[in-house]
Amino acid sequence: MKIVFYGVHSYDIEFFTRANKNFGFECVFQRAHLNIHTTALAQGAEIVCLFVNDFADKKVIEEFSRIGVKLIALRCAGFNNVDLNAAAQYGIKVVRVPAYSPYAVAEHACALILTLNRKIHRAYLRTKDGNFSLHGLMGFDMHGKTAGIIGTGKVAKKLIKILQGFDINVLAYDLYPDEEYAKNNNFRYTDLNEIFEKSDIISLHCPLTEDTTYIINENSIAKMKPGVMIINTGRGKLIDSEALIEGLKQHKIGAAGLDVYEEEANYFYDDNSDNIIDDDKLARLLSFNNVVITSHQAFFTHEAVSNIAERTLENVQEFIDGKPLSCEVKNI
Repeated sequence: MKIVFYGVHSYDIEFFTRANKNFGFECVFQRAHLNIHTTALAQGAEIVCLFVNDFADKKVIEEFSRIGVKLIALRCAGFNNVDLNAAAQYGIKVVRVPAYSPYAVAEHACALILTLNRKIHRAYLRTKDGNFSLHGLMGFDMHGKTAGIIGTGKVAKKLIKILQGFDINVLAYDLYPDEEYAKNNNFRYTDLNEIFEKSDIISLHCPLTEDTTYIINENSIAKMKPGVMIINTGRGKLIDSEALIEGLKQHKIGAAGLDVYEEEANYFYDDNSDNIIDDDKLARLLSFNNVVITSHQAFFTHEAVSNIAERTLENVQEFIDGKPLSCEVKNI
């Protein structure tokens, strides 16, 4: 069975080739991202494998249907880059990897918090240049602070445990609160207003939906404590970048750690060091010394990428065998 992979990097080839020894699929690795102009690369394949910056909108789905694609296998947890209505309309199944390593993402979120708090990024650049001044590097004790966690899936639950190791108080919000887990792990669910009003650190771990798009916006920022730190390892469009920039300029937001960006597809995972960044919002965010942006790498550990490759190919095998698709994504 032939699988065409879009948006491939060297590590994808390495890990999927290794995992494929247990399956024996014909894997065709394409560097190009998926869009309407690259659908022809899937000619002759019933299965395509996509990552976060491959976009399967209705036109792409229509073309896939025409050339015989029957399964979209996402090698990620998020699925907002696929038009599920169109996929259902044309009978194309969609599967994903719902969990690969919650530790990886939670630990990266904590790394962003610590980096921003203790100004590690600034200290590193200074000392490389022989500057050992402490001016501007003062942080705060994590002990006794309050963290607001929006979305309490597997990643968030791991982060909560990490933060509690610093004696941080945790408030959480979720549409479907796990009250039993909260009771057993000494944190409390509340509404978004209290999260915004009382949190010293806010970390985003909710899926991107119509309701959560720009959940961090001008109005929510106005409710926050002065100097709040915002961390996003979820999806870029959870934050209105213009509102974030304004909050940083007004010193309402004390720091921001972003592993994702709402228009990241044009930049992330590629070397753009020889090019001018013509996205004004991204360029402005990069100019702040209290903003750390990483390249959607929170998932990027050996364990996580191994699990992604294995689970993706297991999803494909289920499809080929005609079994129920345990990781199928269906439109609600």
